[in-house]
Amino acid sequence: MARRNGQNADPKKAIAYVRCSTDEQHLGPDAQRAALAAWCSANGTELVATFADLGISGGAALDHRPGLTAAVAALTENGAGLLLVAKRDRLARDVVIAATVERLVERAGARVRSIDGTGEGDGPEAALMRTLIDAFAAYERALIKSRTKAALSVKAGRGERVGQVPYGYHLAADGAHLEADAIEQERIAVIRALRADGLTLREIADRLNSDAVPARGQRWHTTSVARLLRRAA
Repeated sequence: MARRNGQNADPKKAIAYVRCSTDEQHLGPDAQRAALAAWCSANGTELVATFADLGISGGAALDHRPGLTAAVAALTENGAGLLLVAKRDRLARDVVIAATVERLVERAGARVRSIDGTGEGDGPEAALMRTLIDAFAAYERALIKSRTKAALSVKAGRGERVGQVPYGYHLAADGAHLEADAIEQERIAVIRALRADGLTLREIADRLNSDAVPARGQRWHTTSVARLLRRAA
């Protein structure tokens, strides 16, 4: 039975959260999972479940972070007292989002724990450190966006295509135009057929992953399936 208001949350039970955006490969999902599992083993903590948002920015709103929202919900469902992340910026690169997640976790009777130890503690100094970490993470994200915008502006000035190449297409030899990718177009047709047959986005993603259908990222997710269907509509 689910607990109410976080009563009896067990500090020795943890839900882990992993996040990696496309421009952050220095701390990949496998490395995060290994570090989180190692920390739990070393600290006598049961790792109940691990949730992930792959290819999603730390500045994305919570309604675009299915892994994070599922992780927060799992705290109450499993009586876990810890939401574990490898580093504080895995939680969010936005001060407001980070604060919102903190409050949601507190309502579940749990707390956020960064296994690198930064900002740990209940005192005002630790709370200030966590706020500063969130602020610098947001600042770093803003710098990355600014540099990316400048680089794209230079490419556009050269007449080169900017932005991601959508699934189902590849960049033509001239570096500016798109050409249909026959193999990916066939996969899109299969996905649309599965959706027409009544399968949910999750069921489609699971089917594609179980059949080892290549994705642009590591795996298919509900968000990537939904994005592709919207674009193909």
